[in-house]
Amino acid sequence: MEDYRSTEQGPKKEAEVARFPFQRQPPWILSILFAVQHVLVQTALLQTVHCLLIDALPSDQTARQHGYQFMATSLFASGISTLLQTTLGSRLPLVQAPSFEYLIPAITLVSSPAETNSSHHNGSDVALLCEGAQCPETDLTLRKWKSTLCEVRGAIVVSGILQVFLGFSGLQGLVFRHCGPMVLAPMLSIIGLSCYKEVAHFSSLHWGVTALLVLQVMLLSQHLCSCHIPICRWKRSKGFVVETYFPLFRIFSLLLPILILWTLCGILQEGNILNPYPPGGSRGILQSNGTGLVPWFNVPIPGEWGAPTINVRSTYTGVIMALGTSIGSLGCYVMCAKVMGCLHPPRDAVNRGIFLEGLGSCVGAFLGGITATSSSVANVGALALTQAESRHSVQIAAVLCILLGMSAKLTYVLTTIPAAVHGGVLSVTYTMAVSVGISYFQYTNIDSGRNIFIIGFTMFMALLTPHWFIRNPDYIVTGVESVDIFLMAVFMMPVIQGGILAFLLDNTVTGTLEERGLVTCFPSFKPKPKDVIKVYQLPPALQRYLWVKSFPLCNLCPSSEPTEECVAERQETKSLLPTPEVLASGGEVGAVDSSRFGVVLSETED
Repeated sequence: MEDYRSTEQGPKKEAEVARFPFQRQPPWILSILFAVQHVLVQTALLQTVHCLLIDALPSDQTARQHGYQFMATSLFASGISTLLQTTLGSRLPLVQAPSFEYLIPAITLVSSPAETNSSHHNGSDVALLCEGAQCPETDLTLRKWKSTLCEVRGAIVVSGILQVFLGFSGLQGLVFRHCGPMVLAPMLSIIGLSCYKEVAHFSSLHWGVTALLVLQVMLLSQHLCSCHIPICRWKRSKGFVVETYFPLFRIFSLLLPILILWTLCGILQEGNILNPYPPGGSRGILQSNGTGLVPWFNVPIPGEWGAPTINVRSTYTGVIMALGTSIGSLGCYVMCAKVMGCLHPPRDAVNRGIFLEGLGSCVGAFLGGITATSSSVANVGALALTQAESRHSVQIAAVLCILLGMSAKLTYVLTTIPAAVHGGVLSVTYTMAVSVGISYFQYTNIDSGRNIFIIGFTMFMALLTPHWFIRNPDYIVTGVESVDIFLMAVFMMPVIQGGILAFLLDNTVTGTLEERGLVTCFPSFKPKPKDVIKVYQLPPALQRYLWVKSFPLCNLCPSSEPTEECVAERQETKSLLPTPEVLASGGEVGAVDSSRFGVVLSETED
């Protein structure tokens, strides 16, 4: 992989490039700029999720008065979760942020009838608290949406606890082991395609600004990617000497367009054709009033916005959140490893990653946040565009998020970025998920009738079913509201349907190793097992404690990792369902081929 720093020979690659550039520490000035770029991309996802969720509340105008504080708390929790993920989790340079997999069940929960929401505030009724007509209407409305958000936080806590269980028990890694390219390809493609409506909603606020940003990103990241800027240094004996060449346009292909359009839109007068802000009022997205009453410095305190409410409705919603975010994060891990050219993470790293994502969601909910945290697909897409992978930069971005989360006034500055700019950022970053997903088809026999059916059926049904249920929200009526919410959230989430369909079909429909893509070794960059351990292992300080190896989270040792010998056999894989031949012979139903999907290699069990 090409380094972001070139030698004096010009824009050519170095003779020997380190295998994993994201482990290196760039110069501090570059690390800080990369971190700012990550924060701006993360802000696009944060504000999109917050705006859509607040708009779905019964009284969104009242909730918008506190939008900056919700945003600040989410930034604070995302920073903590990112530090945990890059230090103790999967160890990949993954930024943590709310995801669209969380948004759909959350909106389904808050869009339920108001009288139901008002009866779940830690077991007390809002109407009784307000004593009916004696309570002012504004106070009643305030209590209603606060009660609703407490229920959302309860669902986040349930989701986080389930993710902690999936990681600690090793179930996530076990499922991950049986995800071949025929599972990853449609799943990643669906993750990238499933958010097009939300992106179009924000882009439609000013298509001109969105088009300008997309055009600039395309120009800098693709057409000018090989254009290197010489960095000169004055030497007394030789004068100005070219010290190195710097691919400025490529590595800052998102930072520069965002800053340019943000500045341009900020200085334009109201009524200008390129001004994307609504006429009159504040330019902040999350609030229509000023921030005079918001303090400059305020550390989020647990229970400040009320304790999370856990009831039947929030429990069912939390189960769907956990399922959706776990599938999305699994795809995000694979996408990040693929973008950086290293082996897919082993089961242990996946277990640790999901475990700490759930822990970060619980922390955010108890601090008063209204969003869960998961691995950000948008930031991985930014890595694919800029090719500026650095774990150090992501950790600096996490620190910046924590600092910004301590001040709602500073968070207000981020909310002045036009919504159309966010639409453009998400447009160019989520397309990377689609392209990475499509790239996995090369490892399979795409002409096989089996694979043609699985791909077409999975992707079509995963996009068709949610669209139908969105247009017919009253179709499911079981008589139990919590069950209705559960089923509606399941049928409206493309990621859940696509992931489950692809997993079941690939592991139950009989096919050869070649058809399933389990013969060819991929990715093409194949390091030795010791290099895999070097990437995903825990910090040296924790490796001294040998007892941690007994847990599925930390059992990372050479004997359990893949070797470099590819599986050359092309025997028929055994189906999870009994075939007529097996039933006739009385034989035992075999398990699915246990070859790893990242590089399908022989694996020695402990």
